[in-house]
Amino acid sequence: MSETVEKPARVTAGVTFAARLVLERISHRFAPGALTLDDVTLAAEPGEVLCLLGPSGSGKTTLLRIAAGIESQETGRVLLNDREIAGPNVFLPPEQRSIGLVFQDFALFPHLTILDNVRFGLTALSREEARREALIALSRVGLERYASSYPHVLSGGEQQRVALARALAPRPAVLLMDEPFSGLDSRLKDTVRAETLAILRQSRATAIVVTHDAEEAMRLGDRIALLNKGKLVQAGTAEELYLKPANLFVAGFFSELNVFDARVASGAADTPVGRFAAPGRADGEPVTVAVRLSGFDVSEESGDVEARIVSRRFLGVVELLELAVPGNDEHVRARVRAGQLQPGVRDVWLKVRPADVLVFERRRESA
Repeated sequence: MSETVEKPARVTAGVTFAARLVLERISHRFAPGALTLDDVTLAAEPGEVLCLLGPSGSGKTTLLRIAAGIESQETGRVLLNDREIAGPNVFLPPEQRSIGLVFQDFALFPHLTILDNVRFGLTALSREEARREALIALSRVGLERYASSYPHVLSGGEQQRVALARALAPRPAVLLMDEPFSGLDSRLKDTVRAETLAILRQSRATAIVVTHDAEEAMRLGDRIALLNKGKLVQAGTAEELYLKPANLFVAGFFSELNVFDARVASGAADTPVGRFAAPGRADGEPVTVAVRLSGFDVSEESGDVEARIVSRRFLGVVELLELAVPGNDEHVRARVRAGQLQPGVRDVWLKVRPADVLVFERRRESA
């Protein structure tokens, strides 16, 4: 672990010519059977940060490897500024794509100095030119003073910044990052994420970042593409995916939910916690009603539904409540601001904010 010292001023990143990267109808499988990627079409626009989000096994890293040229897709094409770089009859190797890659484990060479790690890929330049570009890249991430040191003296966050400097040194048109913050202490993540985003904005490269953390995707991404079981489920801004999720899977990835099955009657669905509008749904249609944990107003005095507190967990800013509600076999969960309810209170009232209610087509498993 390196000593804490005052950070020197960072130089302005050299401007890259940001490219538009298109993954067109990409399908891929590693063995006979299910597809790892199933007809995925996605575009990263020039200069934007696009986050690939999804659970483990959803195909995020495979899609990134195909974009980088480390993996060859089964069908589909990869285009960089409308030029096909991978397809049925074309395959450019990684070093010819102007695409940088930051691996999950940073992949620094322990036997090379920080400077030599950063200039490792600058093979087209003379030794002196490569050294100069590597120092500029280190300056961008605030680590020029460690040029002659070795990776083991750096903290995890500093190693991540070296890996970023190495990827940016050739000034790629597109930068790919595979779970770049997963190995960091949770206390460092916010700082390193913010620094990384600032460097990406400065360099103006198009960036695609893989993550399984919805909050991280919302913090980093201009847009988010959510994958599940090899399929692109929904793509858009954080606001679009949170406020207008395409289905229950999307909603559940961005919020903790209480889920109720119901049928539509007179344009609304009845649940144990209230009756909610179901626009566009026919009477008698089975639906799933999802209510965010943060969507409850819990009061000791008044509300729409009586409830009893079964358990209460203090989580700092909020408390997590489990509530018994008449007509529902499972406990209802709610998050409320800590200190809102008196200690020891058991009987309360619930009121649900309509903005935190989502109505979907009935889940298959409960149909």
